[in-house]
Amino acid sequence: MALDGKVAIVTGAAQGLGKGFSEILLQNGAKVALLDVNEKVGNDLKAVFDKEYGPDRTLFWTCNVESEEQVKDSFQKTVDAFGGLDIVCNNAGIVNENNWEKCVAVNLNGVVRGTYMALQLMKKENGGRGGVIVNVASIAGLGPFVTAPIYTATKYGVVGFSRAIAEVCSMCGSGVRINMLCPGFVRTAILSSLHSEETAGQFYSMAGFTQKLLEQYGVTEVSEVAEYFLKLVKDESRNGEALMVQKGQACYIKFPQGADMFSSDPV
Repeated sequence: MALDGKVAIVTGAAQGLGKGFSEILLQNGAKVALLDVNEKVGNDLKAVFDKEYGPDRTLFWTCNVESEEQVKDSFQKTVDAFGGLDIVCNNAGIVNENNWEKCVAVNLNGVVRGTYMALQLMKKENGGRGGVIVNVASIAGLGPFVTAPIYTATKYGVVGFSRAIAEVCSMCGSGVRINMLCPGFVRTAILSSLHSEETAGQFYSMAGFTQKLLEQYGVTEVSEVAEYFLKLVKDESRNGEALMVQKGQACYIKFPQGADMFSSDPV
C-alpha cells in the first residue's frame, strides 16, 4: 500500500507509540487524525505537526476509547473532513493492575470498539475503500507477563480478537486487513508505570523481577517500533499476522493452524 494521500486514524496518538506511528504515517504522505484523551498534549502535538507537515495534514479529536459516542463521533468527523478512511491504528492502552476494570475497558474494549467502527467505514460492502487496521497488542499477549496479569489478559484478548476478525474480513471479502503489533519493552510512559505502586497494585513487590526482564531484553525506542508498524501497514500480503518487536529484532509469530491447534499430550 502506497500511503500518499491515504487517511489514517491513530488512537492514543498524543505521545509514546501513538505519536511515533502518527509521525511515520505523515512522513510517508498520509493524512492523520490524532485521537487522544489528553486534549492539551494532543493540541500541542498537532501544532508541532502543522509546522512540519502543514495544517491540512492532521486533525486532533479529544477521544476516550471507553466511550462509544466519542469514538463514533471522532471516526465520522475524520471521514467527513478527509473524504474517507484507509488506515486505523488502535493503539490507546494503559497499565493499571489496581483498577483492572479500567485496564480492560481501555486495552481490550477500546480495541474492539475501534475495530468495529473502522470496519463500518472501511469495508467495501458498506461502500468503503478497504484498507488496513493495526491493533497494538504486546509481547505480553504472546506469553504471560507475570507482574501484570490483567495487562497480559487484555493483550491476549487483542491478539485473539484480531486473529478471529481478520479471518472474518478475509472470508467476507471486506477488503480490510487486520494485523497485530506486539512490542516488548518500549521507552514510553507505560514503561514507567510498571514501577509505580499506584498502577502495579499488589504486584508492586515484584518490581525487581520486572527490572531483571528489562535488563535481559532491553528497551526498544519508539522510532524502531514505528518502522515495523509501517511494514504492517504497507505489506498487503499480511492479514491476521502478529509481528513481535524487541530491541534489535522482529519476527512474525507462527500460530498453530487446523488440527495442530488442538494437539496436546493425551490424558
